[in-house]
Amino acid sequence: MNAGWGTQGGRFGRRKRGFPAFWAILAVIAATVLSSVATAAAETPVMFDARIVGDENRTRFIADLTRDTKAAVFTLADPYRIVVDMSEVTFRFDQDAAPDMRGLFAAFRYGFISPGKSRMVLDVSGPVRVDKSFVVPPADAQPARLVIDIVPTDRESFLEANRAYRESLGVQSAARRDRALSTPQNGDLPTVVLDPGHGGIDTGAKGRGGAIEKHVTLEFAEILGEKLKETGHYNVLFTRTDDSFVALGDRVAFAQDNNADLFVSIHANSFRGRSIRGAIIYTAADEASGKMAAELAELENQVDVLAGLDVAAEDTDEVRDILIDLTRRETRNFGTVFARNLVKEMKSTTRMFKVPHQQANFRVLEAPDVPSALIELGFVSNADDEKLLLSEDWRANTATSIVEAIDGFFETKIAQRGGQ
Repeated sequence: MNAGWGTQGGRFGRRKRGFPAFWAILAVIAATVLSSVATAAAETPVMFDARIVGDENRTRFIADLTRDTKAAVFTLADPYRIVVDMSEVTFRFDQDAAPDMRGLFAAFRYGFISPGKSRMVLDVSGPVRVDKSFVVPPADAQPARLVIDIVPTDRESFLEANRAYRESLGVQSAARRDRALSTPQNGDLPTVVLDPGHGGIDTGAKGRGGAIEKHVTLEFAEILGEKLKETGHYNVLFTRTDDSFVALGDRVAFAQDNNADLFVSIHANSFRGRSIRGAIIYTAADEASGKMAAELAELENQVDVLAGLDVAAEDTDEVRDILIDLTRRETRNFGTVFARNLVKEMKSTTRMFKVPHQQANFRVLEAPDVPSALIELGFVSNADDEKLLLSEDWRANTATSIVEAIDGFFETKIAQRGGQ
């Protein structure tokens, strides 16, 4: 026993004498890692200011960057937009300090569009021609500058330029992302796809207290996903796991490609009246159940346009036959069952809107073979709801209630199909 302790003590003594060398090595490693991180950060251009000059005869957009970058500039119609695609750029000017719109420019937004790629979208007042676009490298203590000059044109010329650009560069309306975002699926378990709304260039709604919808939805989806996995009853997939933009059609296709048994789209609402609050569950229908539902669906369905996607180039034709119509009808019925479960379970953990289940024609719920629902967790435009959306306790409790609703949904679905 004494010999054993002596041996242990001897080894410990040698380790103790070696600590200064160990910490020195650790310090070198840490310094190397920090240097690499700093170098990588320095290599990412930072856009820190933007302004617009000119008039309706010729308007110039100017953006200042810490270093030059390649930029692809093209136009899109309906509505008229100018899209600027760049490698990853860090945007560091306040949204409230965005350039004043003047001349031919009407609106300005920016953000990530996919991993390693950033995008700016400039709405214009009518058909325009990009007369010049270039990036000036930094020189003489002046920053790098992205410059875009536009002049008016007619619609025919505008559309012809769009066609020529697509043909020459092969521009795609929305490239599918590789979303291998989960462990291999267990074929014996139902698959639930969680869809955090918005992302990247599409920020979604913003609250006065700092809540940003794209962050709220992703953070809530992560909590909900963990709780679902803990049950051991489901394969859980996500349409996005980072701050990247995912087109509406890609979200639907992702659910279908993975043979989803349930699709849950997560959002946070906003409305003109700040007193309006509460969670709302939406399911798919050809006609909206009310004015607010119709307005929200229209707004959400414009997400791809706002992010600068050429939705007109997408093939939106759908083969309709009796089988598809029957499948869609059954799928929507299951969606309604799920919505009722959500209302029943969520009302015990959060405040619900006065009409908690509503219907509208949401594109993200259009898969004819996947039961779907869209959860508006609350209104970021309401101060009390916004506080809840940012509360860890509220998120955990509400996520638990949604898990219970999902459990109830699959129990009902199995029972209705005779346990098959």
